Amino acid sequence: MEVVPGIQALPPRLRFCLALGIFDGVHRGHQSLLRTLTRKATAMDAEAVALTFTPHPQEVLGGSAPTLLCDPREGLARLAAAGVDRVVIQAFDRSFALLEPRAFLDRLSEGRELAALVMTPESAFGREQSGSIEVAGLLAREMGFRMVRVPTVERGGHRVSSSRIRNLITAGRLADARGLLGRPYAVIGEVVHGDGRGRELGYPTANLRFDDPVTLPPNGVYATRVSWGGVSPLEPSRAASGVASLGVRPTFQGTGERVLEVYLFDFDEDLYGQHLRVEFVRRQRGERRFRGPTQLIAQMHRDAARARQLLAEGG
Repeated sequence: MEVVPGIQALPPRLRFCLALGIFDGVHRGHQSLLRTLTRKATAMDAEAVALTFTPHPQEVLGGSAPTLLCDPREGLARLAAAGVDRVVIQAFDRSFALLEPRAFLDRLSEGRELAALVMTPESAFGREQSGSIEVAGLLAREMGFRMVRVPTVERGGHRVSSSRIRNLITAGRLADARGLLGRPYAVIGEVVHGDGRGRELGYPTANLRFDDPVTLPPNGVYATRVSWGGVSPLEPSRAASGVASLGVRPTFQGTGERVLEVYLFDFDEDLYGQHLRVEFVRRQRGERRFRGPTQLIAQMHRDAARARQLLAEGG
């Protein structure tokens, strides 16, 4: 899969089918859209192209973006795994946001052939999201491309969406989020130096720093599966099981900043600078304040034993 820095970098004379969106999480709704995109591209002897934006349009238009559901590197890997031939990462600014739907499609088609546009009823593009699926259908007849409608994906009587998944995760409903994502929820962070407290307690942990704000579940202790290295987050060279603590470390009067630290079972190597993918398998308990290190260590023994059992049982 090729990553293209903007519409203008698409090659001339390219015949392509297009789906556009943020694709945060590459959840079951996105997966349905991408399956239709790749099938249609194959049938029409065209390339499957996914177009997304940076920064998030809500950051430009509303001042802030939602927290991430998927690390950008993993998102690209999942688009590639879905069979997308090219991903266009289009810079989004206020001038781009003012493009009318027809002008947007004209820019896409300049020197190229847009064979089909693949959309769901919720998809929209152009100024103030005026390029609805109905408007796109009218433009398809004018401009000569195929308009492909993909039904909304629902689960539990509600539409599968990134915002719904984000709400489920922050509420601690990891099993429900897993059903909408099609996989356990995971984050990717860089291992950085902490205060060394875990090693002093006999549980050396990897403290994670995130490049961008990520969606996190409630504070507490989690059984986790961890992977790193390799050519992409979906093809790691190393993996381990572990137990993670997410919170403000109240026993030691922390700064109030939420910290994710992971203890890997049967592992004692230097991980500083590595990017770990931490999969939240099960929440074991909420965050608690202990009277001191002795009580905390005893609980950590119980947490580790419980996590080993959960993971051995398949999570």
